[in-house]
Amino acid sequence: MERVVDILTNGRWSLGLAEDSIRLSFDDRFRRRRRYVSVAGREFLLDLREPRLLRDGDGLVLDSGIVVAIEEQDEDLLEVASGDAGLLARLAWHLGNRHAAVEFAPGRLRLRDEAVLAALLDSLRVSYQRVRAGFNPETGAPAGAHADGHLQPAGEAAEA
Repeated sequence: MERVVDILTNGRWSLGLAEDSIRLSFDDRFRRRRRYVSVAGREFLLDLREPRLLRDGDGLVLDSGIVVAIEEQDEDLLEVASGDAGLLARLAWHLGNRHAAVEFAPGRLRLRDEAVLAALLDSLRVSYQRVRAGFNPETGAPAGAHADGHLQPAGEAAEA
């Protein structure tokens, strides 16, 4: 099985170089180790020291030299849009208190379309709409993250 040997960060490479692609949900883009199957049926293994968020437009370089482009898969989400920053901050506090994954954008919060979260919004009398879109919630700052996008395979020591 082929292995991922490098990650090309969106904006630092040409999507035209990709020979294949893979559509992934947020959960499938935030992994440490996983076997994937591309659109063309190519099987490959991602094996990192730490979980890493793969973003729409990133490229996975396989040991064969083939580049597989990452594409966000649309997901069922709840979207709260408001010009009231206080309302959004209050809602963010409630969602954080429940450890819910939340995507923040100016004047808007997006979260997974789950019954318990819709019930929370209803109980707070917050209006929302259901949307299908790529989901990019806040993930925090991982320890030892490599800003350059290069892999640090499992078992390899971190650079000093």
